[in-house]
Amino acid sequence: MNLYVIYPEITVLVLALALIIIDLLLPSEETRRPLGYITILVLSILAISLFWQYHLTISAYFYQGLFYYDNYAIFFKQLFLLAVILTVLFSLQYIDTMKYSSEFYSMILFALTGMMILASANDFLTFFIGLELMTISFYALSGFGLTNKKSSEAAIKYLIIGSLSTAVTLYGISLIYGTAHSFDFAVVCKNPEFFSALGIAGMMMITAGIFFKMSIIPFHMWAPDTYEGAPVPVTGLLAMGSKAAAIAVFMRILFEAFFPAADYFMPVLAVFSAICMIGGNIAAMKQKNIKRMLAYSSIAQAGYMMVGICAASPQGLKGVLFYAFLYVLANTGAFAVVTVVALEKKGTDYEQFTALSQSAPVLAMVMSVSLLSMAGIPPTAGFAGKLYLFMAVVEHGYLWLAFVGFIMSMLSVYYYLKVVRVMYTGKSDGSTITISGAVRAAVLISMTATVVFGVWPQYLSMLTDFAAITFLR
Repeated sequence: MNLYVIYPEITVLVLALALIIIDLLLPSEETRRPLGYITILVLSILAISLFWQYHLTISAYFYQGLFYYDNYAIFFKQLFLLAVILTVLFSLQYIDTMKYSSEFYSMILFALTGMMILASANDFLTFFIGLELMTISFYALSGFGLTNKKSSEAAIKYLIIGSLSTAVTLYGISLIYGTAHSFDFAVVCKNPEFFSALGIAGMMMITAGIFFKMSIIPFHMWAPDTYEGAPVPVTGLLAMGSKAAAIAVFMRILFEAFFPAADYFMPVLAVFSAICMIGGNIAAMKQKNIKRMLAYSSIAQAGYMMVGICAASPQGLKGVLFYAFLYVLANTGAFAVVTVVALEKKGTDYEQFTALSQSAPVLAMVMSVSLLSMAGIPPTAGFAGKLYLFMAVVEHGYLWLAFVGFIMSMLSVYYYLKVVRVMYTGKSDGSTITISGAVRAAVLISMTATVVFGVWPQYLSMLTDFAAITFLR
């Protein structure tokens, strides 16, 4: 058996179970802080080991076609590892306030396992297992704020709507199997009955289920309330990790299983992309809570990533990968700051960020850089990412979509700079904000990478080229 193909998933699962067992053996809550550092250490070693495989990997099927191992899968697995490492790093102080800290780490690792399975999924059965492992973990994580009524409400809403999404996805898979008599992506696309009524219905249902995970309008209604009510670190990971995982598996399904229908898909995806960019940005402008603003902003960000998918080209795919990477960096910085402010000031409304530059200048600077990157302002990495996306879609003939993306990016500057203005103006209440070493490390890593990849995007561009070429080979 080729265990090296699934050793990342096995490692993460073993770590998740080990943390639960270690927790049972520890004498008190005070001794549980090292569990977070153990998680970071193991995941960092795993990320480094994957990096050394990156340029040597040969695309190949494993486990009778259940898994596909290529640079595309490795790229996303490294991205998920980076997201979880930084999330755990900036949330160590926050997690100390929770009663069940070890279970929190374990649930994050279970969600990470689901994301990694999705990156390598090559049939609908593997896809569904990875999707549900990730989603069920996020159901639990969303309700971890046991003393917070909003957290319980967020978890229940997410569970109810998510269960409906799961049912639709599963029914769509059953229709595809009934048509193609196989779960394998490569077999499905070659079946002559692919364009039958059942095949088209199954395709639409699976797409709707994935759009739910990406919070694409009109499948986004769960996102604002869930993002606002969930613990802040969970909101950050849900916004970037879940979305990136859904993007990863959607592109594999679209360009493999649904490849015969790809030409028909693109105009529809272009419309959904435009709706997300317009709706997400307009809704974000009206928010008075930072977490809700970032929730609607994430809907718009999903729309930007779909722009690259519409290009259906190596350049478009490269743009999606590049943008997904920098989105994780920017989101990490933003939610790290929100986490600290939520702990110190017991809220995430705009008022809590007033004069943040006076009480915590480092946090204000990191938040500013992260928001400017999301807006696509140079010299941040967000500018390079959007440039790749819009250039690719223009080459494919969707000039109008690039125009919509450009206008919406300019519109987003309004509500992003509104936060910056609040942080750098007003009168401080005199309170000081304590920043732990772990938080400082996480925010400086995210901010530095955001600026470096904006000024020198060549290295990240090379990595995304590797992934795009092997994916489309």
